[in-house]
Amino acid sequence: MRPMSPTSRTPEPPRDAPESYVGLDGDGAEQLARARGWKVVRSLPPGSIITMEYLSGRINFEVEDGAVTRCWIG
Repeated sequence: MRPMSPTSRTPEPPRDAPESYVGLDGDGAEQLARARGWKVVRSLPPGSIITMEYLSGRINFEVEDGAVTRCWIG
């Protein structure tokens, strides 16, 4: 009988630097994030009221005047 190796049920999110998206065009940043493997990409206007739950595989963009001004994961 072979020992079972540990497996993760939740895939690891991409190892990506959120600050690399700041300053990019909002639409282009979304496309780039999806190409890099992010499963959920969320764009929000500044000051949006959002829930604070952490979701593995999600990247969030705050977009103002068409450009990403802030980015965070979860």
